[in-house]
Amino acid sequence: QVQLVESGGGLVQAGGSLRLSCAASGRIFTINAMGWYRQAPGKERELVAVISSGGIVNYADSLKGRFTLSRDNAKNTVLLQMNSLKPEDTAVYYCKANLVSGPYYTSNDYWGQGTQVTVSS
Repeated sequence: QVQLVESGGGLVQAGGSLRLSCAASGRIFTINAMGWYRQAPGKERELVAVISSGGIVNYADSLKGRFTLSRDNAKNTVLLQMNSLKPEDTAVYYCKANLVSGPYYTSNDYWGQGTQVTVSS
């Protein structure tokens, strides 16, 4: 059974930094793409950043330059470095992975449980 375990959320003042980590575990053969989405109260879930198996990162336009997504293939982990945080970055951040897992080599999307990021002004 595939699991995504997130860590690193919390409370930070505006201008501060946080780093989120997401580790995928289970009978995983290939991770096609992995990244982060977020959902603020009363808003739809939106893309933050996603990295492909080839290492190409797609960022939400509004976050380019402040957020950096990286990937450790050996550990099936992605790291989201968030700098210069703003109150409007407050949201629940969800990890998502599209991966191929056993025992039948099926490709599916998996979501983490979410981690709260709160940025105070």
